[in-house]
Amino acid sequence: EASLFDHLTVQGNLNFAIKRASQAVSDDYYQEVIEVLAIGPLLGQSCLSLSGGERQRVAIARALLVRPEVLLMDEPLAALDYQRKQEIMPFLEQLRARFNIPILYVSHAINEVSRLADHVIVMSEGKVVNEGKPASVLSSLNLPLASPEELGVIIDAKVTEHDEQWHLSRVNFNQGTLWLREGGDQLGDTLRVRILARDVSLALQPQEDSSILNRLAVTVREVISTSDPAMALVKVQAGETEILARLTQRSAAQLNLKPGMQVWAQIKSVAVVR
Repeated sequence: EASLFDHLTVQGNLNFAIKRASQAVSDDYYQEVIEVLAIGPLLGQSCLSLSGGERQRVAIARALLVRPEVLLMDEPLAALDYQRKQEIMPFLEQLRARFNIPILYVSHAINEVSRLADHVIVMSEGKVVNEGKPASVLSSLNLPLASPEELGVIIDAKVTEHDEQWHLSRVNFNQGTLWLREGGDQLGDTLRVRILARDVSLALQPQEDSSILNRLAVTVREVISTSDPAMALVKVQAGETEILARLTQRSAAQLNLKPGMQVWAQIKSVAVVR
């Protein structure tokens, strides 16, 4: 809940925070907050006229202008629909990158945590069950929040090329390359991408006559049975990067997958989650 003061304008809400800030709010800091959250055009508006996403951006700006020592965000996107969540997420990423303020971000949404977190603590029934870097924790097969559809891995990659004709970007990670939908990133930007196990298929040979653009030479590390007797999880490795593939047991048997085998992982560009 944004909890804005609806009898005040957007500017009035920000002024309320500035008057109560723990330290003086400089013009430069104020302008940076306005710029990062893109609320300049909203300053004169009534809060009653704002959309859900706009209200949330104003609420975040107001919190920043108090000059907090730590920013607590409890399910900040929970009340928003999918479109508004997609609208707000880039602002949260900018918030993390631009302001030197620790953020404690509580969420049940793995896609939010995978994009934003530097350190993850997983709790179940009031107890910490796992913690560490997102790439390690969110790839865990016993993650309490993860359904089989959400299992996957996180890869940090750098944008190295734009294909303007097809609106794609190429990103590189250690010993691997992926094509994904262009998202307005600049060459050299670092992205955190998530590959879901359900979107990875395996082949014994590279499939050149396929619509799938991403084909990675990988080594099978482990074939894991799951609680679903029809399905298997296969851990494969591309250089130092681990990837999960979710296959039927029949497919794993037909390919005769064994640890140490060299195979090809195929990943649809449209399936790579940012």
